[in-house]
Amino acid sequence: MATADRLKQITDAVREAGQIGVAELAERTGASEMTIRRDLETLAGQGVLERYRGGARTLLLRGDEPPFGMRARDGLESKQRIAAEVAGLIADGESVVLDSGTTCLEVARALEHRRLTVLPLSLHAVNALTGAPLLTLLVPGGKPRPGELALTGPLTLASLAALRFDTAILGCCGLNATDGLTAYDLDDAAIKRAAIAASRRVIVVTEAAKLSRTALAFVAPATALHAVVTDEAAAHDDSDALTAAGIIVQRV
Repeated sequence: MATADRLKQITDAVREAGQIGVAELAERTGASEMTIRRDLETLAGQGVLERYRGGARTLLLRGDEPPFGMRARDGLESKQRIAAEVAGLIADGESVVLDSGTTCLEVARALEHRRLTVLPLSLHAVNALTGAPLLTLLVPGGKPRPGELALTGPLTLASLAALRFDTAILGCCGLNATDGLTAYDLDDAAIKRAAIAASRRVIVVTEAAKLSRTALAFVAPATALHAVVTDEAAAHDDSDALTAAGIIVQRV
C-alpha cells in the first residue's frame, strides 16, 4: 500500500473509532507496527490526530472543526483538479489575492511557476510560493490563526485596502444562490469582503458539499461573484441556481 493511501486509511480509522491502538492499525493496513508508529508521529505533527502510548485518538471528540492537516488530505485529487482549472483562468501578468484554506493552498501550488503578482492570505500559501522564480510575492500583515495560519485582523484589512487586484480567488464555508457566500468565522468573513472589494473579478473554489450549506457569517450575495469552480459531484440544482444568478459554474 502506498504511504499516502495508508495515511488516509489510518486517519479515517482514528476518526471513526475515536481512538485506536497501533496493533489494530497494523492489522488493518498490513503494515508493521514500527511503520504505523512512524505514520502516527507524522500525522500528529500535522495536527491530524493526537498520539498516546500504544495508539492515537481523534481531535474531533467534541465536534471541533477538522484540523487543517486533516482537511488538506480529504479530497486532495479533487482539489488539485479544481486548482488546475483555476490556474487556466488566470492570465500571465495578473495580480491575484488568494484566500486561505486547503483548496486555495492547492491553487497556490498550481500558480507557483506563473508570472503573476500574488498576495496570499495564509502563511501556508506564503510558504508554498516563497522562492517561486517568476512570481512576485506580496505578504500581508495580520495575525495568523493557529493551525489554519489564515491571516486576519486590522493589519490584513489594511493590506487589502491599500491594493487593487485583477482577481480574488476565495474559498468558502457555504455558498448558494439564496444566502450567498458565507463563512463560519466573523473575522474570516471580513477578510473575504475586503478581498472582494479590492478585486475586479471574484472566483470561488469549493468542494461540492459546500454548495448546499449556509454558514453563520454573511460575506456577499451570489451576484458579487463571477465564477465558481467546484468538483463534478456538485448537484445540478445547486449549480443551475448559481448559473441563473449570472455566475459561471465549472465542474471538474
